[in-house]
Amino acid sequence: MRVDIRPRHRKALRPAWKVCEAFLQWLRGRPCACRGRNPHCGGKMVAAHVDYAAKGTKEAKGTATKVADRWAIPLSWLCHQLQHDKGWPWFDINILGKAEAGEEMAGEYWRRFPGDKGELA
Repeated sequence: MRVDIRPRHRKALRPAWKVCEAFLQWLRGRPCACRGRNPHCGGKMVAAHVDYAAKGTKEAKGTATKVADRWAIPLSWLCHQLQHDKGWPWFDINILGKAEAGEEMAGEYWRRFPGDKGELA
């Protein structure tokens, strides 16, 4: 019996149609999407991918991948850590104010992005 023991390639590049670095950079310049609802909000701004967004489409999250960049929102570092600790359902309801608020917000940020949307347009 033959066994493949080579390490799996973990750092594969994301497909070009999922990437819009200009949008992520623009998001990092916006205020935190928590709008002051998290008393511990603070730190460097990051673009947080809403991993449940776009279910059933080619832009959805796959195994060991992120959703397309258009499904990201701006969060402070501490809010992003809270989101990772508690998960999106909890974060949406308790911090953003309603179920699936992250996906809704990501769509609105994408709509308002003034730059070139590249292949994600």
